[in-house]
Amino acid sequence: MEELGISESVEKVLISQDDLQRRIRELGQEISYDYAGKTPLFVGILKGAFIFLSDLIRNISIPCHLDFMQVSSYGGGTDSSGIVKILKDLDISVEGRNVIIVEDIVDTGITMKHLLELLSARKPASLSVCTLLDKKERREVDVDLDYVGFEIPNAFVVGYGLDYAEYYRNLPFIGVLRPSVYETR
Repeated sequence: MEELGISESVEKVLISQDDLQRRIRELGQEISYDYAGKTPLFVGILKGAFIFLSDLIRNISIPCHLDFMQVSSYGGGTDSSGIVKILKDLDISVEGRNVIIVEDIVDTGITMKHLLELLSARKPASLSVCTLLDKKERREVDVDLDYVGFEIPNAFVVGYGLDYAEYYRNLPFIGVLRPSVYETR
């Protein structure tokens, strides 16, 4: 893929860096309040959620633990394949733990439903979901999202950990990717 500059690749900034940080502070405060007296286990979904999770836990004011899973349902494309593969499983047992799945984006809901079923079977004390972005227009299966950063329209977004073909994760904002970037592939 020929490398394009940001101005040629990103059609517009959907969520600014300042708006991201403000909302993440609010989510951190809300989660800290809801889990007061508990030690939640944050499960970051790699690779997309790593930046969000990093900023989120710095805004958590209670003791917490951290682990990661890596799943794939996209490959290198822009649409979910509907097949969820676990590429990296947890190192920490979730049994009896208060687990918060931290995801970058929930769109079809297929991946999240699979994760919720998988982790529920491992008998956590509680299981909730915190997603930075919710793309409800694309929902194919119902999933409960406990903490949502932003609802977004049905556009292909990149930045702040979200990628297209492993590019654009380093952008400090959420931007809409120009269709010409991914339609030529």
